[in-house]
Amino acid sequence: MSDTLKKAALDYHAFPVPGKLSIELTTSAETQEDLSLAYSPGVAEPVREIARDPELAYRYTGKGNLVAVITDGSAILGLGNLGPLASKPVMEGKSLLFKRFANINSVDVEVNSASPQAFIDTVLSISDTYGGINLEDIKAPECFEIEAELIRQCNIPVFHDDQHGTAIVTTAGMINALEIQGKTLADAKFVCLGAGAAASACCKLMISAGARPENIIMLDSRGVIQTERTDLNKYKAEFAIETKARTLDDAIVGADAFLGVSGPNLLSAEQLAKMAPKPVVFACSNPDPEIDPELARATRSDLIMATGRSDYPNQVNNVLCFPFLFRGTLDVRAKEINSEMKLAAVEAIRALAKLEVPEEVKAAYGGADFSFGTEYILPKPTDPRLLGNVAAAVAKAAVDSGVATEPYPADYPLA
Repeated sequence: MSDTLKKAALDYHAFPVPGKLSIELTTSAETQEDLSLAYSPGVAEPVREIARDPELAYRYTGKGNLVAVITDGSAILGLGNLGPLASKPVMEGKSLLFKRFANINSVDVEVNSASPQAFIDTVLSISDTYGGINLEDIKAPECFEIEAELIRQCNIPVFHDDQHGTAIVTTAGMINALEIQGKTLADAKFVCLGAGAAASACCKLMISAGARPENIIMLDSRGVIQTERTDLNKYKAEFAIETKARTLDDAIVGADAFLGVSGPNLLSAEQLAKMAPKPVVFACSNPDPEIDPELARATRSDLIMATGRSDYPNQVNNVLCFPFLFRGTLDVRAKEINSEMKLAAVEAIRALAKLEVPEEVKAAYGGADFSFGTEYILPKPTDPRLLGNVAAAVAKAAVDSGVATEPYPADYPLA
């Protein structure tokens, strides 16, 4: 990062006041009567009502539109385990995105915990405060245990965005890219470089969407995850397949799609050249992808390339998903975010990329003319239709799958 950009980033987070969030009042607090209703003695009435029926917290408090972004700071962006306090700018940023894109109130919670169980216990003890929990930047494999246990014990939706938000956007983009290349999830052969939280969730969701497990070769730092290995934890073992491939050099031969969720410059031009005709390359390591996009295009003119960066076409960006997914979830008061809801989000995002792009979106990108094709496989984050389309699809899926506790809102668009 240049000195100019570094200073701009630091200034953005420091001015006009430190941080990126504030609290505002939603009701009058000007008169003595207002204050007596806001606090003592008037506040006793909703207290009694909620004690009588806990569901009334959704009527008399902001719980139903409040999401906590919670972390232990063990896997901050690509920076690693820098601790919970260092993660606070990221968590504030996530809360900013919830508010900016879906008008969801959000607070960041950084937990200094000695163990996964201590983290779980802390989150459980405060979970009643919120309408939903977004877990963030927690390292694997602990994140799997943490999310599973919180989903089991909490009565509000819990969602690890590094896993499932990434998976939803990746799957949507992958389906579209393969379609443009004349291929399908069901027939394509995949190489996934990386075996952490994002890789696991992406591959699982692609399988739910139609990919075949035997067509996915996953690699960790020790090579191909295959059935003869004895060093696999239970999470990696789910993806072990029988294959003669042992290295990326072996695995990449004839592959239709490469998914990189690992580190910079790990896919060489020589390896890319060994892929099948019309390959799809998702090099999502940030800020430096698994292969430089310019090198990739110079090597294969027939490829579709996606990265996690905003300065190249086809950015795989979680903001296309999580604000709108939570909006739909909260609006029907779903108790969980299930597979049906994730797949509904995939389809809504995927379909939106095929529609004519509004002028306001083009203007936000300097008048660029976007249309569905090799350099536009996913909608842009500024597309105002994401809110209605994705939230509606998720809300409908929640209702249809039986996890919603409120009906589909009458004023929602049809999903």
